[in-house]
Amino acid sequence: MSAPPPPYPGTKAQESGYPAQPPPPQGYGQPYGAPPQPAYPAQPYGQPGQPGYPQQQGQTTVVVAQPAVTVVQQFRESPVHTRCPHCQAEVVTATQYETGTFTWIICLVLCIVGCDLGCCFIPFCVDGCKDVAHSCPNCRTVISRYNRM
Repeated sequence: MSAPPPPYPGTKAQESGYPAQPPPPQGYGQPYGAPPQPAYPAQPYGQPGQPGYPQQQGQTTVVVAQPAVTVVQQFRESPVHTRCPHCQAEVVTATQYETGTFTWIICLVLCIVGCDLGCCFIPFCVDGCKDVAHSCPNCRTVISRYNRM
């Protein structure tokens, strides 16, 4: 283990014939008539790395790396702000409705139900039944296509 604790103050007083005095209570000021305690030297306050700044040993810096967040854009009915892969320009896509598989299926279902006197062609007039093509307004290249089916 370690060495025995230091003797209490007053043990020298007992050797000289005086009665021993108990140590001062912890957390309170000095008793009346006690000699003043030595003051600790003032610590200079400076910036790290400058002389006089108290250096701490064993500091560890922890670096936490977070994964990169990739945003997946949803090309739906509305225009999307994106970067054109062909001309590398930041653009808002131009949308154009085109006839697709879903339009023809709705037309066939309406024809089977009995709307065969021209009512089966209504899906070709409704944008909600058509596919959407997103194109770059600068280079006119199709960037993406949203298919309903």
